[in-house]
Amino acid sequence: MELQEMIKKYDVENQFKVLIESYKQVEFAWNNTIDVSSIDTSKIKNIVLTGLGGSAIGGDLLQNFLRNELKYPYVVNRNYELPPYANENTLVIASSYSGNTEETLSAADEAIKLKCQVACITTGGKLEEFAVKHKLPLGKMLKGYQPRFALWVNFFTLLKMVQSLKLVPEQNEVVNSIIDLLKRKGEIFSQTKNEALSLAEKLVGYIPLIYAVSEYTSAVGARFKGQFNENSKLHSFYGLLPELDHNEILGWDTFQQKQINLKLINILDEEYHPQVKKRYEITSEVIAKTGCEIINVSSNEKSWKERLVDIIYLGDWISYYLAVIRGINPTSIDNINYLKARL
Repeated sequence: MELQEMIKKYDVENQFKVLIESYKQVEFAWNNTIDVSSIDTSKIKNIVLTGLGGSAIGGDLLQNFLRNELKYPYVVNRNYELPPYANENTLVIASSYSGNTEETLSAADEAIKLKCQVACITTGGKLEEFAVKHKLPLGKMLKGYQPRFALWVNFFTLLKMVQSLKLVPEQNEVVNSIIDLLKRKGEIFSQTKNEALSLAEKLVGYIPLIYAVSEYTSAVGARFKGQFNENSKLHSFYGLLPELDHNEILGWDTFQQKQINLKLINILDEEYHPQVKKRYEITSEVIAKTGCEIINVSSNEKSWKERLVDIIYLGDWISYYLAVIRGINPTSIDNINYLKARL
């Protein structure tokens, strides 16, 4: 079956078009005005982004994206409660695409009780009602996406919010470059033959394991893993250098390809610490001896931030194509819906 026929048959909600038009999410988010006047930035000593799934990945990406610019202690909270240090000096950003994520609503309610400074990012739902009730800054997102396919409107709304609060330097120039990047790569990855499709074909029949780097590309590892889970309906795992060289590397001592069909994806970048680059080389040598195939992924874009976005976008396309060529609807979330109904 030809690729376009498979896309038509299995991609019943046309996520192909959503992926191509990812740049439109960035344009929408960056053109949005967020009233942050209720936040007293002079009090802020730490920041907590509270969210789950696609909203939490947007929070993870902020840490990687602004790794040299965000001067505040910052964590992504994926639970019902806030960290015990949250108080009036904490900026809590509650992020939920639907506005109805129960963990996020619980944490946001606690933030008000603790007198934290609170802002919200959502398309609507109970979180929007919460923001209006408490007169909180509200970053509205475009409706109509699966949350994981709304990463760009989520992330750039978050980035616009911290820029509006003047917590980071102005980001307009790089954001405009990223819009152009996503336009260009959307055209490339939607062709009949492209890098994302080729990599997806290599992964058919295998469990993807992703190795990335703490603080630099940790969000990339988490995003790849989550997209293989949700889009491709596959188990997938990720580890982070340099930490994995202190433990996980020993798991390869007894690894046998005939027992576990695994392929390793290394996320590489020129800005890594020289010793981290060396660790990748040596670790890959160890792994190659087991017979496991290693796929190196990197970007040739000119700036760190553009390369970060470029690799994540490539991963989104890989996971999409891997679903389609395996005869799977990339949009369906049956087990998640079942779980929510039971809860």
